[in-house]
Amino acid sequence: MNPNPYAPPTARVDDVATGDAAPALWNPNAAANWSLLFSPAFGAWLHMKNWQALGEPKKAANARIWIIVSLVLIVVLSLASGLMPDSKALDAASRSFGLVLLLAWYFSSGRAQAGLVKQRFGKDYPRRGWGQPLLWALGAVIVFFVGVFLVAFVVGMAGAGISGTA
Repeated sequence: MNPNPYAPPTARVDDVATGDAAPALWNPNAAANWSLLFSPAFGAWLHMKNWQALGEPKKAANARIWIIVSLVLIVVLSLASGLMPDSKALDAASRSFGLVLLLAWYFSSGRAQAGLVKQRFGKDYPRRGWGQPLLWALGAVIVFFVGVFLVAFVVGMAGAGISGTA
């Protein structure tokens, strides 16, 4: 039999999932929005998990780099703020830094996933729940603040010359 000359092309296009089941994903835009509260490291972690589910190991590795960079910079800036003398310039830089880091992550990495998910699946894909990642993020924030408090307390005690030994 001759194929129908009026039928649509049947070539497989690799960058478009035709008929493939969509994996369960966290909404990439919601992940970016939660990053306003929990830092770009949180959004990058969720995007890394999404990239893994989408079968994109190189993009997942890039997201992992964003996680590490974000966490290192947050810790370094927190230590600098806590250990250096009070400075309004340092405080202003700390506040601005968070927004700059978030925008850099979103425009260089985060927005690409939102576009890909929208192009490939539209709004029709299984959604992963937010309860567990939000609890993990809240726990991480609490642990971080307790750690910062303990470091500041120990440094303050050492700076005041107070020792626990008699």
